[in-house]
Amino acid sequence: MRMPVAFVPHGGGPWPFVDFGLPQAEIDSLSSYLRGVRDLPKEPPRAIVVVSAHWEETSPTVMSSPAPPMLYDYSGFPRDSYEIQWPAPGDPKLAARVRSLLDAAGFTSAENATRGFDHGTFVPLKVAWPEANIPVVQLSLERSLDARRHLKLGRALAPLRDEGVFILGSGNTFHNMRGFGDPRAVEGSEKFDEWLRAAATASPRERDELLEKWADAPYARFCHPREEHLLPLMVVAGAAGDDRGTTTWTGTFAKVRISAFHYG
Repeated sequence: MRMPVAFVPHGGGPWPFVDFGLPQAEIDSLSSYLRGVRDLPKEPPRAIVVVSAHWEETSPTVMSSPAPPMLYDYSGFPRDSYEIQWPAPGDPKLAARVRSLLDAAGFTSAENATRGFDHGTFVPLKVAWPEANIPVVQLSLERSLDARRHLKLGRALAPLRDEGVFILGSGNTFHNMRGFGDPRAVEGSEKFDEWLRAAATASPRERDELLEKWADAPYARFCHPREEHLLPLMVVAGAAGDDRGTTTWTGTFAKVRISAFHYG
């Protein structure tokens, strides 16, 4: 059975597991959505490939460890934030398969046998799969941050969908650090998110054309001064192929609008 692909917002830092002042309604809404992500595939996936906004390399790089450690890539949070565990297994054979697909598509790929799961991976997946019993391979962004290249990267990964692999992009549809919690950022986040919801769910050809030119959207650079948190959506859209998307969740995080998308 062909697996779906999905773009999920991972919020900020270790938000579901420590208290740092978010409204409970926001925590409950996003947590509820993330718990439901495991039900998007009609049957359990054999593995997950995650493209996280928090890993960039010169060339796309896959984690190849059979037992990835934790990577607490945030600072300034309570001590408990650095004791979170999510011991999901890796999958070296799947990592090799990812590399073979990327190489065939003209990318120069690499692997990393020591890097751990960053919070773009372990935060949403710990909510969705708290038992940590599914193999996970994390794939980096390309440091070029080029939208067209990341759509192409997603297209290269598409065959995994027919091999029991669930492809997830983890980022945020809003990522202006100065805007979180600021009422003045609400309008810009809503205008951009409205545009993005229309673009991400358009016909596949139009979707890819719009996403490639995302910086022309209303409030685009206000919402994303740097686009690394948006690019996992490009990978997901590329892997979606001819599948048309749906907005599976929209809500607020620290007052600003964010959304999630699902294809297939």
